[in-house]
Amino acid sequence: MPQQIKCSVSECQYNSDLACDAPMIQVDRNGVSKASHSPQTKCETFKPRG
Repeated sequence: MPQQIKCSVSECQYNSDLACDAPMIQVDRNGVSKASHSPQTKCETFKPRG
C-alpha cells in the first residue's frame, strides 16, 4: 500500500486536498551538513501553482 504524504502548502502544484500527489518526493538538508530536526530539511519537490 503506498504511503500517504500530507502537505499543507496550498501553493504547491502537487497539493491535492492536503495530500501530495507528486510522482516522487525529494527531501534534502536545508543549509546544514547534518540535519538534526525538521526545520533543517526542505521539500525539493515543491512546484508553484501556475
